Formats: sequence, structure tokens, C-alpha cells
Amino acid sequence: MSAELETLRQWIEESERIVFFGGAGVSTESGIKDFRSADGLYNQQYDYPPEEILSYSFFRANPAEFYRFYRDKLLLGDAKPNPAHRYLAELERRGKLTAVITQNIDGLHQAAGSRNVLELHGTLLRAYCTRCRKPYDPARIEKEEGVPRCSCGGVIRPDIVMYEESLDQEVLAESIRQIRAADLLIVGGTSLVVYPAAGLLQYYRGSRLVLINKSATPYDGAANLRIQGPIGEIFSKL
Repeated sequence: MSAELETLRQWIEESERIVFFGGAGVSTESGIKDFRSADGLYNQQYDYPPEEILSYSFFRANPAEFYRFYRDKLLLGDAKPNPAHRYLAELERRGKLTAVITQNIDGLHQAAGSRNVLELHGTLLRAYCTRCRKPYDPARIEKEEGVPRCSCGGVIRPDIVMYEESLDQEVLAESIRQIRAADLLIVGGTSLVVYPAAGLLQYYRGSRLVLINKSATPYDGAANLRIQGPIGEIFSKL
């Protein structure tokens, strides 16, 4: 075991309020594409850039094109939790990890057994009518062709935070509370360039900030420990 991994293992054993903050890189080892890697969604060609398609204004103006992209690129298929998801769920079961804060919308942390998951950007596992707010099984969106509509005539949408929309303030406040109280903050699988989510790191008051990522991030200089590599592979060595 490398010195960095041994330090991380020791810090985990010594800690009682671990918080994990993660992004797309946590789920890429489950076969889910991220947005900014060389083969991610942002580097594939469509009639519109993915960030435009996933904006609220585009959804309102061109829902048919939004749902064409949604069904083509955002559905989870047979994705399953990987070692990163399972390790974090085990830390929670051991009473060491108090929260998972995720930018992902795939629900894989919950599928692995994590219970206190704060989803900053919502989830694909819920849907609702934009007019009457009636909840829907997201399978309704997947199975229908064209724009899915509620019995009231409203458009059904996934319960995700689109570009131009604000984060859920209750989820954001609880994320800040958890980070402030953490004695170990592990940040993994995120480029830390998407705000306001990336700005949550400023609320950490401890001295054990761990960054695990395959590439450099703007916060590398602030980390007390940095480990480079796929997060599932790293966690499987602990």
C-alpha cells in the first residue's frame, strides 16, 4: 500500500464524521459517461451543445429535442454500483460516514445501500408534472415517444436541476451543515469546476481534506492529501 493510501486508511479509521463529496467520476466505473472527459457528453456532436439541451429555457422551448437527447444519452440502462459506491455505503453502516453529497443524478449511491444521500442536482429516479406537480414513475418518460404529458396536459419532467435552475435550498443548507461538521472530507471523481456545488468546499473547517481524482482540480493546492486515479479502484485497495 502506498504512503498516500496508508494515510487515507489511517484517517478513515480515526474519523467519526466523514463526509464524501463526489461527482461524475464516481459513476464512470459503472459505465455512465461523464460530461467533460475526452469521450464525455460535452465532446460528442449534436444539433445543440449538451449544456444547452439540458437548460431550462431549452426544455421549455424545445421539449421534443430535450427528450430525444434524454432517451438517447441520460437513461441509466443496466448500470450498477461499483466499488466506490459500495465502500461508502459500508462506511455509513460502520457509523463513520455521516453523508454522501453528490452531483450525480443516477441514484447509484442509494442502490449500493447509502441512506443519507444529498443530491445537489436532483435525480433521474423521480419525475413530476410541470403543471400540477403530480409525481410520476420515470419509466413513463422512458416508454413514451415524444413529449410525455400528464392527464392534466402538463409536460412531465425528470426531477433534475437543469442549467439556469437553482439548487434545492434545503439540500444545499444540509450539505453545508454536514461539511462544516465533518472531521474528514473526502472529495472524489469531480473536476470541481461546476458552481455553486464546487464552492461547498469552502465550508470545511477541518484539516483533513482529501482529493481523489484522475486529473488535477482547482482545489489541489488546498488539499491535505491528494491521490490520483479512479476512485473505485482506490477505495477497493483500502
